[in-house]
Amino acid sequence: MTLLAGTMAAAIALSASARAEDPDPRNWDAVLEEARGQTVYFNAWGGSENINAYIDWAGDMLEERHGVEVVHVKLDDTANAVAKVLAEKAAGKNEGGSVDLIWINGENFASMKRQDLLMTPDWTTGLPNWAYVDHENKPTILTDFTIPTDGLESPWGGAKLVFFHDTARTLPESMPKSSAELLEWAKANPGLFSYPQPPDFIGSSFLKQVLSEVITDTSKLGQPVNAETFDEDVAPLFAYLDELHPNLWRSGKAYPQNYPDMKQKLADGELDIIFAFNPSEASAGIAAGELPDTVRSFTYPGGTLGNTHFVAIPYNAAAKAGALVLANFLISPEAQARKQDPAIWGDPTVLSMDKLSAEDKAAFDALDLGVATLKPDELGPALDEPHPDWMERIEGEWMRRYGAAN
Repeated sequence: MTLLAGTMAAAIALSASARAEDPDPRNWDAVLEEARGQTVYFNAWGGSENINAYIDWAGDMLEERHGVEVVHVKLDDTANAVAKVLAEKAAGKNEGGSVDLIWINGENFASMKRQDLLMTPDWTTGLPNWAYVDHENKPTILTDFTIPTDGLESPWGGAKLVFFHDTARTLPESMPKSSAELLEWAKANPGLFSYPQPPDFIGSSFLKQVLSEVITDTSKLGQPVNAETFDEDVAPLFAYLDELHPNLWRSGKAYPQNYPDMKQKLADGELDIIFAFNPSEASAGIAAGELPDTVRSFTYPGGTLGNTHFVAIPYNAAAKAGALVLANFLISPEAQARKQDPAIWGDPTVLSMDKLSAEDKAAFDALDLGVATLKPDELGPALDEPHPDWMERIEGEWMRRYGAAN
């Protein structure tokens, strides 16, 4: 017992020592000094040209102002970066890891937190620009798909599920106001709606939206799946999909690759209704010449999914100080205002306007959010994201029923 206790104590002491060596954002001058000359490998989704351009701009700002180089490691699935960190931990590579910062939320955050793959302790609230974050009025900043963030990831942008259609082909009053009405619309307009195949984030979000509307007891979604009642709980979801799929684009035998593919199909007239997790996405597409200027947004009066997305630092990152500097810059008023501009990205801010200087607030007020962007009071209620455990189970069951092999 004594030997075991001694071994455990040594391990705890080693862990505490390792944490003590991590840069402390509350000593910001020291962080900036350590960060200078570092290269930050920012693992982030690379499937959108405007988002890639924004990340390039942020990297240019860090290089110019702080001597920090940012390399955008473009991902098609965030889980690949999580797997890389996990493999490094299994190999004993507890320092000098290949991933410095990850664009993350939901299932992937829950997985990294559960497996102790994140830099600790709380670093987010120590960032200088945390002072501007609206954590008091946006609960999804402090919980990520029901999982407490505990200062292990820094908010980067808001998200709300919104649908789009082209008024040159479809009338606003004919658009569905719920998932039940969407099913009826799809039956009346076969082949003109679809969604990306899970585990694509947008495709999985559609499943969660439907589940949130059809499950008998919504309170269950805030907890991990109960294996004994799972089949019964999700039966309404799959009954819905069984009716929907024969009426999808290509009769559900193939699926759009991702949101950009859906956007192109809307522009080409192959789809009449698409959706995204960004209320400004339609206006951004119009501004970029990717969508006709007759596209407009709509949502469900009863609510659609809403969440916050984040950046996180792996426990073994090689450039932790540089990652802190980048995370802090991403929540600066300058970076957030640029990000909310539909001509740049159009991603909703995580900042509180009441906390900003008059000059910074004026920069947000001056933004033209675009002709197709719904006003905040038109977006409808935000439905909570289910516990990540639900998506893992549902994606597996979806693949078994509807995947490419079927």
